[in-house]
Amino acid sequence: MKADRIPVTVLTGFLGSGKTTLLNRILTEQHGQRIAVIENEFGEIGVDQDLVINADEEIFEMNNGCICCTVRGDLIRILGNLARRRDRFDRVVLETTGLADPGPVAQTFFVDDEIKSRFYIDGIITLVDAAHVEQHLDDSDEAMAQIAFADLLVLNKIDLVRDEDIARLSTRLRGINSLAGVMQARMAEVPIGTILDLGGFNLELALKRNPQFLEPEYPFEWGGVFQLEAGEHVLRLEQAPDPSLGLVIWPVVPGVAPGDEAERVFRYFAEDSVRRAPGDVCSAGAVHWELDTRQTPGDYRLRIDQPGHYALFTQHLPQEFDAQLYGPEGWAIEAICSQDFNPGHEHDETVTSVSMEIAGDLDERRVNQFIGYQQRTNGIDIFRLKGVLSFAGEARRIVIQGVHMLLDATEGDAWGDAPRRSRLVFIGRNLDAPALRAAFAACAA
Repeated sequence: MKADRIPVTVLTGFLGSGKTTLLNRILTEQHGQRIAVIENEFGEIGVDQDLVINADEEIFEMNNGCICCTVRGDLIRILGNLARRRDRFDRVVLETTGLADPGPVAQTFFVDDEIKSRFYIDGIITLVDAAHVEQHLDDSDEAMAQIAFADLLVLNKIDLVRDEDIARLSTRLRGINSLAGVMQARMAEVPIGTILDLGGFNLELALKRNPQFLEPEYPFEWGGVFQLEAGEHVLRLEQAPDPSLGLVIWPVVPGVAPGDEAERVFRYFAEDSVRRAPGDVCSAGAVHWELDTRQTPGDYRLRIDQPGHYALFTQHLPQEFDAQLYGPEGWAIEAICSQDFNPGHEHDETVTSVSMEIAGDLDERRVNQFIGYQQRTNGIDIFRLKGVLSFAGEARRIVIQGVHMLLDATEGDAWGDAPRRSRLVFIGRNLDAPALRAAFAACAA
């Protein structure tokens, strides 16, 4: 029954569409609900939490990943922890990264039995940037998916475009998703009571859009079960197109198939991995390795303390690396059984994030020159720019947010006794990370 489960509102939309602005409205308006917030950021340094108005609500961050891949394990763990504190909040609001396909996000609430029994999606709200969305609809599968999966479309920033553009965009949005409601907004001003009570995600419609909707996507493409003796084993990898290989080695009971362990291993894939170099020796139990295959050919050594059956799950197909497992006597060991898995959608590898952080103050004039130059020369490739900066002589934080050629700077909270530091994130295509970091470092006061 829905009455026994916790409603979840998903905020999605392409980079810079206004998700955080809407989130701040949700957190500050008087709607009588206690809200736990989950944020998914694209980048190693979290900035969005500093952009959310300081409220009583709890905020949980998930950084550096598409929420449909390894970060989904973090989502499951956070939701599990929240369920055990049910008396402290009434609703969850989940803000996805602007590069996330919301389909796998919704999928989590249907394919994971524990989550399904405790939560339900009240609705997916997609923010659409009226001024920039058409730059991305034709070359971004994520932007299209965000619109296609929405229960409500908020056509935001209508004050930046002409009336005829709004009419054309509205028609195009309804052509992509004819069943979603469409609201127009400036600065994400929408009726909060309405968006927090959409009435539930339409699973039937999701299955029509994608018949494989309930087929889980995993951060691994292959799993095999091996019978291993006690002693030192070697996993030999040859050079491959991919620069790295994540893998999990997992003890299993005899007779189990890889598919039987997939969901449990999926959660383990989200744990911190141990980086291994050729020649290192690791004992199993269950281990999660991240192997740098640029050091290939490489022999990665694994000590098995207890003989038995072990499942090996690999991020990429083993044949891409000519992977072969050898036992203590040097003989090649073949899998008793194996299975390929759905790796999910392809990511646009040209879209990256560059995160940078400097302790202390910045020179405001140099920062303005740095950002102005980047916008003039790379503005079309800079999808999103956001940061919290400390300027010399300025008592308050300066919050900057940019989308392509548009930039906005506002005053944030006072620094007070907090250590002063500046954090900046660029998200876009063809970004020169070393040059950006060097130029930002040169802005120090």
